Amino acid sequence: MAGATGLVGQEILAALLTDKRYTAVHCVGRRPVTISHPKLFSHVLDLQNLSGLPGIDHVDDVFIALGTTIKVAGSQAAFRAVDFAAVLALARAGKAAGASKLGVVSAMGANAASAVFYNRVKGEMEQALAQLGYRALVIARPSMLAGDRDALDQAPRPAEKLGQLAMALFKPLIPANYRTIAATRVAQALLAAVRSTEQGTCVLLSGEMQMVR
Repeated sequence: MAGATGLVGQEILAALLTDKRYTAVHCVGRRPVTISHPKLFSHVLDLQNLSGLPGIDHVDDVFIALGTTIKVAGSQAAFRAVDFAAVLALARAGKAAGASKLGVVSAMGANAASAVFYNRVKGEMEQALAQLGYRALVIARPSMLAGDRDALDQAPRPAEKLGQLAMALFKPLIPANYRTIAATRVAQALLAAVRSTEQGTCVLLSGEMQMVR
């Protein structure tokens, strides 16, 4: 699991730790996770120069919830290094360690042909993952996320706050795929789809994930 300190990532981690199908959960990232659990193992790795998964002998499923913004990253190149290069490197390392299923958090609007840089990088990332040969690939494309970034010491994202305000005022008028979505819903939907998808690629749109309980 990568991205466990993020808004969706922390929810994925919490779900994995309570899922009896998993006997061990290995979190990888630039800094260790701050929680303790008998089946949780934290590995500090340089995601920008990843050549493998030292300390991890075998992997069954891979979950990646890495993501930043151009503003936080500082440049388009730095953004791509996280949202494309690091995601791809982790997926490759997981596959080399034996994983057959991959669940990844992307974004609504991901499209490799998009004129919007953010959407194009997300789309290119999805295309690259599809070429790795995982037996099952699940891609979650959430709309704007609802959650407390302040509690995670993350920079605020004004668009998300505007989205939550719009939801409070105009929810019945907003199509399901464009409504803000709770990070918990995204995590639940991703795990459920990874569990049920035996082969091929499954793309979860935000409206579908709204329905997961």
